[in-house]
Amino acid sequence: MSVRIHNQKLSRSSKDWMREHLEDPYVKRAQKDGYRSRAAYKLLEIQQKDKIFKQGMTVVDLGSAPGSWSQIVATLVGDKGRVIASDILEMDALPDVHFIQGDFREESVFNDLLTALDGRPVDLVISDMAPNIGGNGSDQPRAMYLCELALDFAVRVLKPNGQFLVKVFQGEGYEEYRKAMMQSFTSLKSRKPEASRARSREVYLLATGFKAR
Repeated sequence: MSVRIHNQKLSRSSKDWMREHLEDPYVKRAQKDGYRSRAAYKLLEIQQKDKIFKQGMTVVDLGSAPGSWSQIVATLVGDKGRVIASDILEMDALPDVHFIQGDFREESVFNDLLTALDGRPVDLVISDMAPNIGGNGSDQPRAMYLCELALDFAVRVLKPNGQFLVKVFQGEGYEEYRKAMMQSFTSLKSRKPEASRARSREVYLLATGFKAR
């Protein structure tokens, strides 16, 4: 009996989510503008405010699927730029984007990214990685672990004064993570784009001025 009720609750929750998703103005806008997800508008707002992308840059996009951020980045860095994207999920090919599928927690994926860079210095690492959020307390440690991995990758590949943009969920470990970022960068800003749902605990931390070791 309890299992059946639980499944009914999950079903209602899924239906509510789908209804909200289909009615979301950013979802409709993304379909109209040709972006692969509503997340595109989060990055576009950050770009409008902070001007983090320039022609010719080398950018690594972590947690890239379905590819809306890579779509934007490839356009902004131009023909002389380089975009390397990675996700555990499949991502349909994009022009001028080199995609690596695999679990970022595994060393082999890290090595594949290094191979793709071929010694090219990285101007910017962006990370929209997140575990499947289910609303329970165990999600926050998993989310922070991915953020820590992204930061570790960034400090290994960024060139001096490089930048790092990462999605973080506020909660346990958030303040400690901010402090860890400040150890490697000269400036840190917090962004909550309008396209980010108000109830979401997600914020984007933009670190600039990488202190190369």
